[in-house]
Amino acid sequence: MDPTGESQNSRQKGLVVVFTGNGKGKTSAAMGVMTRARGHGLRVAVLQFIKSPERAYGEAGAAQRLGVLFESLGTGFVFNPEKGGQDYQATLAAWEKAKALISGGETDVVILDEFTYPLTFGWLDVGEVVAWFKANKPDRLHLVLTGRNAPDELVDYADMVTEMREVKHPFRLQQIPAQKGIDF
Repeated sequence: MDPTGESQNSRQKGLVVVFTGNGKGKTSAAMGVMTRARGHGLRVAVLQFIKSPERAYGEAGAAQRLGVLFESLGTGFVFNPEKGGQDYQATLAAWEKAKALISGGETDVVILDEFTYPLTFGWLDVGEVVAWFKANKPDRLHLVLTGRNAPDELVDYADMVTEMREVKHPFRLQQIPAQKGIDF
């Protein structure tokens, strides 16, 4: 029993999980959470902040088969992270959708894939985002955030942070391009 009188196995808390780092696997780890959560009957939603809906990603097809709300809301790779462009506007719209999902009470797990990029680009203020999470994230909602260079304030707020570190990469070593089913 813990101090609240509950057994450790019955106590529930919505965790904030961050997958960050320069290595591959951040989205893959989040999709593993998606699959596991659906396997337990949890309601899951995934919003991708950078990836474009114009490309076919394997995780989107899997999510559809699992009955997961899955939307790619970005414009694709961001070459110029200046405020005001279409990438920036797409992020603002995605953030509004994310806030509605998080506070709406319709989901148990919300995954915001590639969410650290708008923070590091300065498109969203990390202090304001963390304050919004603290004020509006339901206690039992699990929130998973991915992307490189997670800001310290986000890392401090999270319950769990995993950093992916590149050790070897097939493109850098052998010029092997991204592989269907592995990289996308």
